Amino acid sequence: MKASANQIRQALSAPRPPIRLYLLHGPDEAGAAALAALVGTAMGERAERVDLEGSVLRGDPARLVDEAAALSLFGDPRWVRVTAAGEESLAACTALLEADAVAHPVVAIAPAVKTSAKIVKLAIDSPLAMAFACYAPTAQDAERLAATLAGEQGLRLAPGTAARLVAGSGGDRAVLAQEIGKLALYLDAAPDRPMALEHDAIDAVGADLDEAEATRAVEALVEGRPDLLAGELARLAEAGTSPIPWLRQIARRLVALGEMRAEMATGEPVDAIMKRHRVFFREEAATARALRRWNPAMLADALARVRAAERAVMAPNNAGGVLADAAVLTLARALARRG
Repeated sequence: MKASANQIRQALSAPRPPIRLYLLHGPDEAGAAALAALVGTAMGERAERVDLEGSVLRGDPARLVDEAAALSLFGDPRWVRVTAAGEESLAACTALLEADAVAHPVVAIAPAVKTSAKIVKLAIDSPLAMAFACYAPTAQDAERLAATLAGEQGLRLAPGTAARLVAGSGGDRAVLAQEIGKLALYLDAAPDRPMALEHDAIDAVGADLDEAEATRAVEALVEGRPDLLAGELARLAEAGTSPIPWLRQIARRLVALGEMRAEMATGEPVDAIMKRHRVFFREEAATARALRRWNPAMLADALARVRAAERAVMAPNNAGGVLADAAVLTLARALARRG
């Protein structure tokens, strides 16, 4: 069946028969991953997650049924997560839905799959599956999502806080969920002891670095200057700066460039586009150079890598700033090689 946003969240938050396959398709991979994580939360800390790649299922379609039917060694709950799923997983998903019985739910994340794909039709047509299209939320949708996630953590949002949370997370659902979880912990909030989330809590927990401090690092990346970028990253590290603020500043810069590149495709002059986007006159030359060097595919890839780095830095037991430094230096070196 085709699910709405509320239906898929409710189903993933309490997975139960007859649904055995949850297909999350569409370009918002971070949003799909955040939805998939609801299953793990619902099944508890002792639940075993089995991870499979779509490419594995291409050569061994029976593997999915085997994993979904296998019993956990100690009898703990179990679930299967398939990442990078695509049409190559069609045979595996068909076998799963045709199996006599399975013991564990399967969540398939398919970021490159379109709504017209056969695997989507399979899930929509089956009473044993749910399909949901994941797209980056609009600002209004993102604020509603922030309110929903906050409510689940026992937080009541004060006016204007939803917009700040969305802006601070760059619209990334996974980062938004992590930020809200961090604020709930700070305020000792829970569904049975709700707390009001005011702006002062966001100031204390999610305080951003003054943008001027990281501007040179951002521009070094955009210009493809890994030597200069390395020096700026070292300076920020010496100051004890968290990588989260400057990663978000880079993400905002890439998003702005992406919007301007899209408008360039209509044939509108670059000068007019920059004026409409209120580019500071001293930054016009650098912005024009960036628009010539970065194409839409490069910008989309870079944004995905930066947001993935932010999620990695915010994850438990991570390597901290090393992850962020490696991600942005890799981008700068790649751009430098292109000349």
